[in-house]
This record gives sequence, structure tokens and C-alpha cells, in this order.
Amino acid sequence: MTQALTSKRAAHGLAIIVPANNEEAYLAACLRALFGSDPVDTPVQVLVVANACTDRTVDVARSFESAAARIGWDLQVIDLAQPGKLNALNVGDDTAAGELRLYLDADVLVSPSLIRMLVEALSATEAPLYASGSPRIAKAQSSVTRAYARFWQMLPFAQSEAPGFGAFAVNAAGRSRWGKFPDIISDDTYVRLLFAPHERKGVTATYEWPMVEGFSRLVKVRRRQDQGVKEIAEKWPHLLLNEGKMAPTLGMVLGMALRAPWGFVVYAAVTLAVRSRRASSQWTRGR
Repeated sequence: MTQALTSKRAAHGLAIIVPANNEEAYLAACLRALFGSDPVDTPVQVLVVANACTDRTVDVARSFESAAARIGWDLQVIDLAQPGKLNALNVGDDTAAGELRLYLDADVLVSPSLIRMLVEALSATEAPLYASGSPRIAKAQSSVTRAYARFWQMLPFAQSEAPGFGAFAVNAAGRSRWGKFPDIISDDTYVRLLFAPHERKGVTATYEWPMVEGFSRLVKVRRRQDQGVKEIAEKWPHLLLNEGKMAPTLGMVLGMALRAPWGFVVYAAVTLAVRSRRASSQWTRGR
């Protein structure tokens, strides 16, 4: 592939869509990291889609307009009265100009090279592509969450290429795989499973994703995650063929338990607690 062709594709632009509902405590750090990114050879548009916020999320987002301008990026803040992450994602998509799309949670911290590496990966092919960085779990305050996170990061899903939780990106052909975001629990799982394993690419640049604090919140979020996967299995069972991860064998679980015994205990306790009650049908943040 010639450098000229690569530059032509890169010039299509990147839109970064950040849905935000009462994210005052997290958004500043997210945007500070985002606007500290390495330079990229394409126009970048950042769309913070605040939805039904009752705190200072909108003011925090607008306070970064000068930071965006300094690096030549376009920041737009959309203030919606209607709640809902899926609606916010759809509004962001409708407003976005760039053909490359990155969907970023408002509590995620990107490393300086992540945006550049995602643009390079997505611009290198016209075939449908899903891409993400290498996730790192932020250091938790509670010992329970630290233990759970240590074990969780050993699981096949967390070790798979481009798991995409908190940050996932697609090129133009990849975005054509779906229309509007459906009203479902797990938008990131839905999009990831629209791509076969060979169509998903992980880049080495990292991003930091926080895990909720404390046992009860871990149970609440895990219950919703399981319900989200179940919902996809019921509505689009064929998508599960794209999972591409193997279920952990007994030997694998025992090996992980030996490496992180306290983590295994916490993870097993959360799993039992999740299975003891049915999930709520309402969206849950968990923090």
C-alpha cells in the first residue's frame, strides 16, 4: 500500500463519540487524556453527548474547547434532555462527520498513542474492521475489587484481541455493519460480535478502564453484563458464532486460582451472587 493511499484514507477523518450521563467526576480526566494524544494525520472531531445530566457534565465538557483548539481538533458538546446511552450514541453518529468512529466511555483514560494507532489501523484497509486498544484496569480502592480485577483479567475474554470494553472503533465499512444502535443492554458486546475474530484488531497502545468498587456493585454490574449477553443470544443468536473465545477449562481455572487465590474466591462469590437473583430490566451504571 502506498503512502499516498494511506493518507487519502486517513483524510476521511475520525469522530470520537463520548456519551455522558452525570459524568462530572470523570469527564475532565477523560478529556484531558484525550486532548493529550499524539498528533494524527486526519481531522478529529470529539462529540460529547450529554444526556439528561443534572450535574456539571456539560460545563466540564465545554471547558475543554480551548484545549481541543490548541491541537486542531473540533469539540462539540451536545446537551440532550432525553436520557439513555443508546440514544446518545445515535445522536452522536448522526452528527459525526468523520468516517472513522471511536466510541469512548466518559470514564476511560486513553494513552497518548492510542488515537494515532487506531487511526493507522482503521485507515490501512477498506475491508470492515473493528479495533481497540490494550485495556488496563485502573487500580481500585477496595481490596475486593482489586482481587476480582486480578482474576478477571486472566479470563479468556479479557485476554482476547480487542475486547473493546470502554473503547472500540470501526472504519467506514465496519460502521456499515449496523444502522442505529438498538435499544439493548450491551452496546459494546453487540458491536464486537458483528465482526468475526479475523476482523477485530487490537493495537498495543493502552487505555485505562475503571472497575466498580465493592462487592455489591460488582454483583450488580456483572448481573447486567450477563443479562446483556443473554439478550444478544436471544435476539441475534447467530452473532455468538463470532465470539471466538474458548471457555476456560477446569485446568485453566485451577491454574488461575493458584496464581490469584483471593481473586478466585471473590470472583466465585460474585458469580454465585449473580446467579441467585434475576437481573433488573433497567439500565444500571453500578457506581
